Amino acid sequence: MPHVRSVAIGLWVRVGSRFERAACAGVSHFIEHLLFKGTESRSAEDIARAIDGVGGSLDAFTSRENTCFYAKVLGEHLPLAVDLLSDLLLHPKLDPEDVEKERRVVLEEIKMVEDDPDDLIHDLFAQQVWPDHPLGRPILGSRQSLQAITRQDVLDQLRDFYQPDRLIVAAAGDLDHHKVVDLIRSAFGEWSGRSVATNGGAPVCNVAEHHAERDSAQLHLVLGAEGLPYSHPHRYAFFLQNAILGSSMSSRLFQEIREKRALAYSIYSYQASYQDSGLMAVYAGTSPESYRQVVDLVRAEFTRLKDEPVDLEEFQRAKEQLKGNLLLGLEGTSSRMTRLAKAEIYFQRYFDLDEIIRGIDGVLPETFAELNRSLLAPERYALTTIGHLS
Repeated sequence: MPHVRSVAIGLWVRVGSRFERAACAGVSHFIEHLLFKGTESRSAEDIARAIDGVGGSLDAFTSRENTCFYAKVLGEHLPLAVDLLSDLLLHPKLDPEDVEKERRVVLEEIKMVEDDPDDLIHDLFAQQVWPDHPLGRPILGSRQSLQAITRQDVLDQLRDFYQPDRLIVAAAGDLDHHKVVDLIRSAFGEWSGRSVATNGGAPVCNVAEHHAERDSAQLHLVLGAEGLPYSHPHRYAFFLQNAILGSSMSSRLFQEIREKRALAYSIYSYQASYQDSGLMAVYAGTSPESYRQVVDLVRAEFTRLKDEPVDLEEFQRAKEQLKGNLLLGLEGTSSRMTRLAKAEIYFQRYFDLDEIIRGIDGVLPETFAELNRSLLAPERYALTTIGHLS
């Protein structure tokens, strides 16, 4: 990206919460925290000072299928970023005292989520839809599972999954490809090993209603169903469904439930896709008195999208919205780096911008209608609520 001065680089390890044993749920996220506590040659303070000293940032996140350690710096400081990231991954200290300290930090993070119903409800929905599969478990784990994780469990997880064959390096911004290759070869060239094979199957969707009683002013709800895997052939039609349904201020749900009826402040649809499954869902926060009306209105929009042909003008607007979001996102080095990594993880190839735009423009109304009929059948919906039902 010759017009920028910064570079974003990420070490993507293809392991997340779906690759954990139930007894160690949350260990991947725990490892993400622990690697920042210091290495064999740097303390946590040394790491922070090194990246702060060049005005950069260093962070990480854990998802259900991947863990990413990333940095953003000026292009001239890329060697430092690679040095810090590789040190975190290859030479973590994992001091027993630090393990116990960080356990307390993550326990507070879990409590924070539990205290925030509009965050917690998404975990509860996944647990309800996939009750017998690791994809249904919270990424953070539970208080009980986190308390049970030992330092040896951490070492076992690192040995089993944090190996070269699960690492993808993605970078975007002010860089030269060959120099990046040289930096990575220098940092990781002596690293060897193989990860364990995983043989987990796709989850089976459970359709049910679940309510968590809680004393709160609002009632929070998620209504949804099984969606599509990340690399599904109809993924562009799936994206269009979300755009029309509830991903923006002009979407059907936002206009009907917030703007016209004033029944919710927050109302939106979202999608989550994984290697072999996915979810499509709608979140709303409303008053207990309006809860049933909001659920009925969401169901009505599902039915309308399933049964009625989409207006071609609305269909084209959704396409333009997707293309605009894509172009705006690719202006940032971090989002470009993330898109590169996910393309490699889920497709093992790179998609240039023109190919993605052709994919969006190529969705036919007939294909879109067929997708809606298959995903929005009423018998597929699951409902999760948190709050006080009078």
